Amino acid sequence: MNGYAASRASFSHEEKLSLIDDRSLSDVESESARIDLDGRFSSIQWAATAKSYCSGLRLSSWSSTMLRAGNFFLPSFIQHRCARERFRTERLHPTAYLDGMRGLAALFVFFCHYYYSAFKIAEGWGHDGVNYEIWRLPFIRLLYSGPSMVCIFFVISGYALSLKPLKQARSRLFDGFSKTMTSFVFRRFFRLYLPPLISTFGVLILLRFGIYEMTRDFANDREYFHNVIEHHPVLEKTLRKQLRHWMKEMYEFVHIWGWEKFGGATGYDVHLWTIPVEFRCSMMLFLVMFGTARLRTGARFLCLAVLMWFVLRSDKWEMFLFLWGMTLAELDLIRGAHEPNAPQPSSTPLTLLPLEKTPENPPEKRGPCNLLWTALSIPALYLMSEPDAGTAGNPGWEYLGTYIPEWFSDKYRYYQMIGSIIFVFCTARSTSWQRFFNSAVVQYFGRISYALYLMHGPVMHTVGYMVEKRAWDYTGTEGSSYNWGMALASVINIPLVIWAADIFWRAVDAPTVRFTKWLEGKLSVED
Repeated sequence: MNGYAASRASFSHEEKLSLIDDRSLSDVESESARIDLDGRFSSIQWAATAKSYCSGLRLSSWSSTMLRAGNFFLPSFIQHRCARERFRTERLHPTAYLDGMRGLAALFVFFCHYYYSAFKIAEGWGHDGVNYEIWRLPFIRLLYSGPSMVCIFFVISGYALSLKPLKQARSRLFDGFSKTMTSFVFRRFFRLYLPPLISTFGVLILLRFGIYEMTRDFANDREYFHNVIEHHPVLEKTLRKQLRHWMKEMYEFVHIWGWEKFGGATGYDVHLWTIPVEFRCSMMLFLVMFGTARLRTGARFLCLAVLMWFVLRSDKWEMFLFLWGMTLAELDLIRGAHEPNAPQPSSTPLTLLPLEKTPENPPEKRGPCNLLWTALSIPALYLMSEPDAGTAGNPGWEYLGTYIPEWFSDKYRYYQMIGSIIFVFCTARSTSWQRFFNSAVVQYFGRISYALYLMHGPVMHTVGYMVEKRAWDYTGTEGSSYNWGMALASVINIPLVIWAADIFWRAVDAPTVRFTKWLEGKLSVED
């Protein structure tokens, strides 16, 4: 494929891509085409199953309700194992690996916020002649490097939001392009803000019931937290004041008029500062796509290059990553990466989840090109491992730090930003990396990624803190006992957060996607 050579036949296949048709319900980035919620959840008809069981056993309506509630609170992957007769398989889509990549990024962000309260994780290996723990080494530190994962989020966002419009623009289907873009602009606010509005309102409810008060003293106790002490949501004197405070926080959370650091962060969950950033950058990206849709490919790339230089020189690293995501999407369209005759990733059942076994597939051919792109991704991962505390005093990084421009303010993000772009670029060409990100467990985290991002804060500050206190009271907080206490709490808290995210995904995240599409259909003028 070159220039504008994107056939209409290939376009019909493009509609099926997972990042385009919103099948990934937890996808905070993907906003395009049709929502297949019924297809995603049709294999788990728990209400009907519970009803049939209850009828056969002549259970009371109360027992039936309890059984349904119990089924609902089971993790989705356990539900799938219990519903094998409804098991449905589908091939993964060519961009499914990006869902998996985003899922692991969300998990590692959770690890960052979970462990940075106990350990000084920002310093790199050998910082100032100390800090020689193995978990500080490059590559390993990516398991808890939140800022690096945020860079991955933004590159994938730019890619996912650009893929379908670029396909239409390159096919000269400008009527379809216009319809797609108006849908994107309308739905983006609801997609990004409805789930956090619900999650933070849940925090308000927990505050009024005194759940946060049970952990308030612990949340500010230096005996237990040796590093970062996160903001604990504030309990107002009356419900009316609490509601007014929440509404004021949500008004400021939208925060579309400023670009200051962490602008829009809310005291009900301090981790959500990236949501306003996502929204602002999405709107800017849509404007860029509108303005360059009718340009020739070379002219569009030239405009993107000038814009990327401008936003980077203006110290807007987040917008720089979004624009690079758009660039990578078009490069993949040019090389025909999503064409039906292109090499497909290994197939996995759509409903396959962590406890299932992946069906056997013929072994993939891993030629020299795959090895080359996989090898080139290693330096990208190293760059993503730039210490969050900066390059100064870190072996190897101190030299690289001399090349960071003086005008770039968040210097610790400079190489993380570059590494994330290169890594996504290489992964799009590496069947080895795609096979990993398409694995069942990783795809599961891709589906619950947005819910995991929204739920880890509230769970940590409530039940999570209760578990940590009991663990440290049992092991002690001196020396290695402190580490053992954190490890003991992790065994409980990590599955707990994943379970809460699974429920939020099914109860809130998926329905809000369906509601947004329904609302658009009701308010739109029919063709």
